[in-house]
Amino acid sequence: MRIVVLMGGTSSERDVSLASGLRIAAALRTKGHEVTTVDTVRGALAPAEEKALLAGKIMRTLPPERAALARLGADTLPVAVRQMGGAGAPDVVFLGLHGGQGEDGTIQALLDLTGVPYTGSGHLASALAMDKDLSKRLFRAAGVLTPDWEMLTAPARAEWRSAEFATGVISRLGLPLIVKPSKEGSTVGLTLVKSASALGDAIDEAFRHDTEVMLEQFIAGREMTVGVLGDRALPVGEIIPRHELYDYECKYTAGMAEEIFPAPISDAERSRAQAAALTAFRALKLSGCARIDFRMTEEGEFYCLEANTLPGMTELSLIPQAAAADGISFPDLCERIAELAYRDHRATRP
Repeated sequence: MRIVVLMGGTSSERDVSLASGLRIAAALRTKGHEVTTVDTVRGALAPAEEKALLAGKIMRTLPPERAALARLGADTLPVAVRQMGGAGAPDVVFLGLHGGQGEDGTIQALLDLTGVPYTGSGHLASALAMDKDLSKRLFRAAGVLTPDWEMLTAPARAEWRSAEFATGVISRLGLPLIVKPSKEGSTVGLTLVKSASALGDAIDEAFRHDTEVMLEQFIAGREMTVGVLGDRALPVGEIIPRHELYDYECKYTAGMAEEIFPAPISDAERSRAQAAALTAFRALKLSGCARIDFRMTEEGEFYCLEANTLPGMTELSLIPQAAAADGISFPDLCERIAELAYRDHRATRP
């Protein structure tokens, strides 16, 4: 197949996206596919540019003040998408983008106009999964457990700095609690709040990354994740981070987390986790490959935290590890994801 891998972008997860995209491209080439890599900010990448990017490290998130880069991306992305819709269009666009407009349904909607198949979920499902408030509402409607939460939709510094505000939130959600942007990934802007005095700063930090902020009940327990590939759940994985939470550094720095596939849990617990993951996947109308994250309590209950429609594909990422535990090599995984996109697109055409 002729495959274009889109990567980079202007979100806080740009570095992760570049690492994912380049690894995907290399894997697909080993399977004999004709692959072009495109950074949605800079355009098509030459082999020398790919090599230089591969030598980089994933240790940086872009600051919120990235307007110049975003403007450049806004100019480049529509050009790249338009070029895909005519003669010589690729068979599949493989989305190696993470966060921002790459994962929130924007690029998916643009690609829908070209008629070219692309990996991952459609524009509506992508938007629902990126919005943590809406996705949690759909989880609950489908019977999937998820932590209690409240939303802040407009900065009101004086209000959330007050003792009354903190007291009310803590009485409803308890301590510790999670404060995070509603539409970010890779724990960017997320804080574990352990005291009333830390709540205001945590909210300020989350609002630096989004216009909506979620205050969420913290579920004590083990960190679990379940990948879904097509219509089946992959082996359940457990994450044991060096830090208190599985944060950005733990996710993308070797040795900062232990990831165990398959997770050391009972057959009954594994079945419940996989069933909950498939229910969450279907509740959001997801497709292709996605990752559903959970916290498992001492009682063996699984609380769904979020769904990732374009999960990381770096050397340290969880989906490739889950696939390997299921006997699927990384090149085979990438090829299956591309084939799912091509098959599903053909099935929906009149």
